[in-house]
Amino acid sequence: MKALIMAGGYATRLWPITKDNPKALLPVGDRVILEYILEKVLELDVETYISTNRFFEAHFRPYAEKYGVGLIVEDTLHEDEKLGTIGAMKRAVKELGLDDYLVIAGDNLFSFSLREFLGKYHGETLIAVYDVGDPELAKRYGVVILEGDRVVSFEEKPPIARSTLVSTGVYVFPGEVMMLIDEYLKNGNKDSPGYFLQWLLEKGKEIRAYSFSDYWYDIGSADSYLEALRTLLSGSHVEEIQIGPYAKIIPPVVIKRGAKILGRSIIGPYAYIGEECIIENSDISDSIIFRKSIIRNSTIWRSIIDEKCEIRNLELRKSLIGGHAKIQRGE
Repeated sequence: MKALIMAGGYATRLWPITKDNPKALLPVGDRVILEYILEKVLELDVETYISTNRFFEAHFRPYAEKYGVGLIVEDTLHEDEKLGTIGAMKRAVKELGLDDYLVIAGDNLFSFSLREFLGKYHGETLIAVYDVGDPELAKRYGVVILEGDRVVSFEEKPPIARSTLVSTGVYVFPGEVMMLIDEYLKNGNKDSPGYFLQWLLEKGKEIRAYSFSDYWYDIGSADSYLEALRTLLSGSHVEEIQIGPYAKIIPPVVIKRGAKILGRSIIGPYAYIGEECIIENSDISDSIIFRKSIIRNSTIWRSIIDEKCEIRNLELRKSLIGGHAKIQRGE
C-alpha cells in the first residue's frame, strides 16, 4: 500500500489568503494542516507521497524533505489547468505503479487513527464517514446511506440530503479500482472523488464505510478554518516575543517569533499571531493574523488577515483580508 496526500488544488474558495499559499500549509495552532495529516500517516510505515502542482512545489518541498516523504508534481500553474483529484491519482499510478492507495485530502483535519481505519480494510474500497448532523450542511458533501458498514447509496452534493452522514477526505482504493480510473475519466468528473465513488457503486463495486465521531474539518471556508483552530488549539505556544507591561494574553493562543504585543492589547482566546506582527492597543480573538501584519487601535474577531497587512482604527468581524492590504478609518 502507498499513501497519497492530495494537495494539488488552488483553494479558490479561500482566496485571497490561499492565492500564494497552499491550503494544506495554513497554520492551525502551532502546526500546519499537512503536519497533522503526516503525523497520522507516518504511524503506518507505508510509502508516503504528497501530490501537488508546479506552482506550489517550492512550498511543499521543505516538508517532504523534513518528513522523508516523496513529492509528485503535476505540471500545472493555474486552476483551469489542474488535473483534479482523480487525474492526480491516475498520475500517481503511472509514476509509482499499481497498488492499493490510501488517499487523503490535504485540507482535512480528522480525529481518528489511520491505523484503526486501515484495520477495517479488507480489499474493498473503504471510506471514512462522519455525521454532520444537519441536512443543509450535508448537501455540500457526498451523502452516504449505510446498511451496517456497507455503502448502499452515495450521492455527491445532492439537492436534498437523504442522510446527514457524509464522506470525508480519507479513502482506500484497492489496486483493481485504481485500474478503473482511465475508464471513469472518459466521462467522469476529474476533481471530486465523490463522483468516482458514485460511479463505482453504479458499476456494482462494493464500498465499505468506517464511521467516526469527535471532529472533522474540511478547510474550505473561513468559518471551518476558524472552527478547526478552536478545536485543535488546546494550549498556548508563545515564542520569543516582545510584550508590553499593560498587554494581556488570554490562552489558548499561538504567538510566533518576533511579534510585538504593545500598549493595552488583549490577545486571545483562540488567536494565532504570525511572525514579526505588531499589535498595538488592539483586541484580537478567534482570529488568525499572518506574518508581518500591523494592527493598531483595532478590534478583530472571527477574522483572517493575510501577511503584511496594515489595519488601523477599525472593528473587523467575520472578515477575510488579503495580503498587503492597508485599511484604516480616520482618527
